[in-house]
Amino acid sequence: MKKIYTSVHHLTFLLLLQVLITHASRSSASAAAGNEQKDFHIVYLGDPPEGVSAVEHHMHVLSSVKSNDEAVDDMVYSYTKSFSAFAAKLSPSEAQRLSRHEKVLGVFPNRYHKLDTTKSWDFLGLPKTAKRNLKTERNIVVGLLDTGITPQSSSFNDHGFGPPPKKWKGGTCSRHANFSGCNNKIIGAKYFKLDGNPDPSDILSPIDVDGHGTHTSSTLAGNLVPQASLFGLARGSARGAVPGARIAMYKVCWVSYGCSDMDLLAAFEAAIHDGVDIISISIGGVNAEYTSDALAIGAFHATKNGILTVASAGNDGPNPASVRNHAPWILTVAASGIDRTFQSKVQLGNGKIFSGTGVSLFQPKEKLYPLVSGFDAAIDEDNKETARFCYDGSMDAKKVKGKLVYCKLGQWGRDSVVKSLGGVGTIVESEQYLDIAQIFMAPATMVNSSVGDSIDSYIHSTRSPGAVIYHTQEGKVDAPFVASFSSRGPNPGSTRILKVSPGIDILAAYTRLRTLTGLDGDTQRSDFTLMSGTSMACPHVAGAAAYVKSFHPNWTAAAIKSAILTTAKQMSRRVNNDAEFAYGAGQLNPVRARSPGLVYDMDEMAYVQFLCHEGYKGSSLSVLVGSKSINCSTIIPGLGYDALNYPTIQMRVKSQQKPTVATFQRMVTNVGRGPYPVVYNATIEAPKGMEITVKPMTLSFSRVNEERSFKVVVKAEPIAGYSGILSGELVWRSPGHSVRSPVVVYKQQD
Repeated sequence: MKKIYTSVHHLTFLLLLQVLITHASRSSASAAAGNEQKDFHIVYLGDPPEGVSAVEHHMHVLSSVKSNDEAVDDMVYSYTKSFSAFAAKLSPSEAQRLSRHEKVLGVFPNRYHKLDTTKSWDFLGLPKTAKRNLKTERNIVVGLLDTGITPQSSSFNDHGFGPPPKKWKGGTCSRHANFSGCNNKIIGAKYFKLDGNPDPSDILSPIDVDGHGTHTSSTLAGNLVPQASLFGLARGSARGAVPGARIAMYKVCWVSYGCSDMDLLAAFEAAIHDGVDIISISIGGVNAEYTSDALAIGAFHATKNGILTVASAGNDGPNPASVRNHAPWILTVAASGIDRTFQSKVQLGNGKIFSGTGVSLFQPKEKLYPLVSGFDAAIDEDNKETARFCYDGSMDAKKVKGKLVYCKLGQWGRDSVVKSLGGVGTIVESEQYLDIAQIFMAPATMVNSSVGDSIDSYIHSTRSPGAVIYHTQEGKVDAPFVASFSSRGPNPGSTRILKVSPGIDILAAYTRLRTLTGLDGDTQRSDFTLMSGTSMACPHVAGAAAYVKSFHPNWTAAAIKSAILTTAKQMSRRVNNDAEFAYGAGQLNPVRARSPGLVYDMDEMAYVQFLCHEGYKGSSLSVLVGSKSINCSTIIPGLGYDALNYPTIQMRVKSQQKPTVATFQRMVTNVGRGPYPVVYNATIEAPKGMEITVKPMTLSFSRVNEERSFKVVVKAEPIAGYSGILSGELVWRSPGHSVRSPVVVYKQQD
C-alpha cells in the first residue's frame, strides 16, 4: 500500500464546487492520460492564495489535470516549509498541461543520482591541538544528505555532550528498524523514500546499510577515536573537523535505487526547517540547467536561509568539463591525495619483485602459488578476449582453482570472480585508478601496464609460473595531487565561473551491515574502512566550513565560501596538468580560513542577477525565487564580465585574431580585527600571454565590515592552437593576511 507522506486536508466547499464544475471537461483528458505511463514529477508553485493552506493549494492544482480521486492517489509529497512544491505521479500529457497552469512555476521529471580520517586533518594543518571555539562548536549542526548513519559507532557516542542547541527544530528521532535512535551527538536522523518502492538490499530506516553516510559523517564531525585502523592499516586517531558539532542525517540514497530528486528536495526542506548550519552532500549531480537541477534548487533555498551547501564535484575525471554540482552558490569540491599510499608487493617465481596498489589484508600461506593469465584460463576459444579481463562466465574453474590469476581491468570486482572459481588471488593490470587503494576480498593488487607486461612475459616464459602477493604495507607519496578520478573543469554551466580536499584512501567510520567490498563471498567487516572519491573530499570542506562557522556564527554562506577559497594553498601545475580545472582554488587550509582578512560577500539576489546575465529567462528563475513576477529586464544588472562578486576570476578566449579583454568588478569586506587602519596591497602574477590590471592597487580599511570596491581588467593575447589554460593570480596582502584569487584564461573549444 502506497504511503502518503503529507496528510491532505479536506478541500473547502468552494474548491469542491470548482472540481465538480470542471470534472466533465477533464474526464476525456483523464481517460487519455490513464492510458499513458505515469512517472514521478516535481511541480514547483508560488505561494498559495490567502486563506488556503499550501497542502490544499497543491491538491487543487493537481486536481486541475486529474479527477479528485486520482489526485489523492497520485499525490506523493507536499513541500511546504522552505518552498512550495509537490511530488506526484503524472503522465506526459498531465505534466505538459500542468506546466501551463497559471500557478505552476515549473514541472520536472524525478531523476536518480549516484553516490560519488586518521591522517587527513593533520595533513591539512588542522591537528588535534588546533584552536577551537568549543562553546559555539557545540551549537553547530551539520546536516548530511547521504545513505544513513550508524549510531552504534564510537565516532558518534555522546559522552560529554549536553542537550541539543535551543535553535534545533528537528525534534527527537524515533526508533526504526535496526536503528537505536538518536543521542546528543546525532540529534536528527530521518529517511525519505517517496517513490514507495521497496529496496530488498536496504532497510526503511535511517540506518546505514551502505557505509557511505557513516564514513562521510565521521569525516566531517566524528568524535576523536584513538587507535582506529583497518586491521592495523592507517592506525591513528580518527576524528572529524568539528568533533564538538552535532550531526543531523537525512537518508536519501538507497542501495538499489540511488538518490532521487524527490527525496533530495524533501531532505533539503527538512534540513532548512530543522536548523542545520552547513549541508554536506556527497552525491553526483546532473548536467542540467540550474533551474531544473533539484540539488541546485535545494541548495539555493538553503543559501536564502544562510546555509552553505558543500557538494562533491563528481568522479568522472580526468574528462574535461565533467564537474557536476557547479551552481555558483554551491561550494564544489574536487578530490586530492594525501602523503600516504597502500602498496602490496608481488614476487614472481623468477625472484623479481614488483609493487602494486591496493589493500590486501591476507598473509600468504605458501611461498609461491601457481600463476595463470585469465586469457589462458578461458573456458573456450570464443571467450579468450573476455577472459583476458576475468569476466564472470569467461574462465574455466579447473584452470583457475588454487592459482593466482593475472587480469586486465575491465571493471571492479575481478577478485570476486576469481575467488568464486576457487582461485587464490588476482593481479590486476590497469593504467587507471592507480592512485586509489582498492580494498580486495582475496589476495590481490593492481599494477601498471609496464609491470603487467613483465608479468605476462614471465607467465609465458616458463612451464610452471608462480607468484605470491604479500600483505599490504603503508608507504609515502608526494602530495597533494589531484585524484585521477576527480571531475575536471571548465564549468559546463557557465564559462565565467571557476569551480572545482583530500579524497583518496580516507580512513573513517563504517558499518558492519556491509562487508568491506560489498561483493558476494566477502566476509571482511570492520568498524573503520578506507574510501576514495570526491564523496570523501566533500565532508573535509564541509568540516572546514563548520569550523569557520564556529568562530563566525553570523557570517553568510558566501562569506564562509570566500574564506575557504581565498586561503587555499596553491597547488602545483607541474604535478597537475589540468591546473585550476583540476584543483580549483587549491588545497584546503582550515586554520587560515578561520581568519581570511577579507571576504567576497553577496546575497541570493546577486545570484539572480548573475543568472539573468547568463541568459536565463525570468520564467525559469521562478522556481528559485518562488514567483512568476521575476523579470530580468527590470533587475539591476550585476557589474562586470561575470556579474558576480565571486572570489575567483575566469575568462574564455573567443578570438584567434585579436586580444580578448574583460573587466571584472569586485567588492571585499574587511573581517579582520585590526589594528586600524589596515592596508592591503595588490600583488599580480600573470604568465606570458596574459595581462592583469587592478585599480586601485591599494585598499585601506578603518573598521570591521567596511567594504571596498576595485576593478580587474584581464587581457589575453591570441593563442592559436592553444588548448590548455593560462593561470595567473591576484593576491591582496597585508601584515598577517594573504587573500588569493586565481585568474584563469582558457581557449574556447572548437
